[in-house]
Amino acid sequence: MGILKGMRVVEGSAFVAIPLAGMTLAQMGADVIRFDRIEGGLDAGRWPVTTDGRSLFWAGLNKGKRSVAVNLKSAEGRELITRIITAPGEEAGLFLTNLRVRGWMDHETLSAHRTDLITVTLLGDRHGNPAVDYSVNPALGFPMATGPEGSTEPVAHVLPAWDCIAGNLAVSSLLAAERHRLRHGTGQEVVLALKDVAAAMLGHLGIIGEVKVNGTDRAKAGNALYGAYGQDFEMGCGARVMVIGLTDRQWRGLVEVTGTGEAIAALASATGLDLRDEGNRWRMRAEITAILAPWFHAHSLAEAAPLLDGAGLTWSEFRSFARAVTEDPDLSLDNPMMAEIDQLGIGRYPVPGPPTTFSGFAREAPRPAPRLGEHTEEILADIAGLSSGEIGRLHDTGVVASPG
Repeated sequence: MGILKGMRVVEGSAFVAIPLAGMTLAQMGADVIRFDRIEGGLDAGRWPVTTDGRSLFWAGLNKGKRSVAVNLKSAEGRELITRIITAPGEEAGLFLTNLRVRGWMDHETLSAHRTDLITVTLLGDRHGNPAVDYSVNPALGFPMATGPEGSTEPVAHVLPAWDCIAGNLAVSSLLAAERHRLRHGTGQEVVLALKDVAAAMLGHLGIIGEVKVNGTDRAKAGNALYGAYGQDFEMGCGARVMVIGLTDRQWRGLVEVTGTGEAIAALASATGLDLRDEGNRWRMRAEITAILAPWFHAHSLAEAAPLLDGAGLTWSEFRSFARAVTEDPDLSLDNPMMAEIDQLGIGRYPVPGPPTTFSGFAREAPRPAPRLGEHTEEILADIAGLSSGEIGRLHDTGVVASPG
């Protein structure tokens, strides 16, 4: 029983942000109904996939939802989805989408059927143009500040950061609008754009100010931690580690463990810079790294790890995805967030449940993603209010579909 038990959300979506929002709500106990085309959604085959083509991506982002499959090209199919989205009840009337279609799947049209409807709509940019993480990032400059120092080649990264942030912002926006509805009885459309989410973070992190106030453009710095001290080092055994000296405690601990206090003090004296200041550590990062590197080169990871841990330092080894999944206990069943599920067509493997815990509720165990149309009949009966005869006719005429 999750904290959102009794809430029903309908989701019409594809790709990352809105499916993530729906899955997050489902993992907190909401009844989340995803509707798709009979042939599957736009992301039904998104990579990574199994050797026989089953999408691990889709299974991961749709855990715990219910699925209804409808011919969205037919007027009768669109009318069914409208009935499901705008069904009566305090628990219902909540809609998440990034597939806004004017004329039937937009808030203005849908709210004519339920005036207190809440719709959260994700756009690509504020003008309604399409955008994805991999187009937003280049537009705002991040790849030009990512990569080896001195390089001029843009470096894109594999994490769809803005999708992840936008998905969780969609959750908080939906809950905020629902709170307002509970207090005032009114619905509304909440609109956010992926590029605006990224642009806002650009400002929140001070990067817009850095350009406009200081007149500077962020240069590439490799794996260095911008504005403080953090650096990757190669160990004597060939392993690579990232070590952070952001706070005063982290910095003092790093100097103490590596036994470089005298050399660091000499550097501070020679430059006249107080290296207790994180900005000065950033300015002197190359010189500091030259002082620290011999200690790392002289130790294997096995030798260094207990020393770094014993000093309470913030550090980590660089791993591949495969090594992380194999070696990190936080990605195993040792972590209460993780559980093994049987996903039809894929098999049994560990997946994460909700990363949050609530003191008043037990953690919700993750549930498999549905088969396409797995819940078509029960949703049409329980929510759309159709009889078994009507549901049979819709199947026969190809308006809806169920597995098999």
